[in-house]
Amino acid sequence: MEKTYIKKFSGFIVGIVETDSNGDKTVKDFSSGKILGYYKKSRDVTTDFYGKILAYGDITAIFFKDHFNF
Repeated sequence: MEKTYIKKFSGFIVGIVETDSNGDKTVKDFSSGKILGYYKKSRDVTTDFYGKILAYGDITAIFFKDHFNF
């Protein structure tokens, strides 16, 4: 399992994306450890914690949009 830390420019860690060997991803909030959502490579869908499909394709970065000013 590979872990990718999502950081602000200041170095503050906001989240973690854990990628399994099969390409599936689990997205977690760094401060609470709460699971925010998933990406299932075999189905090519991104879902929230409850399994509701948010989009087709890998949009796991969307879970951290509130932490950045665009």
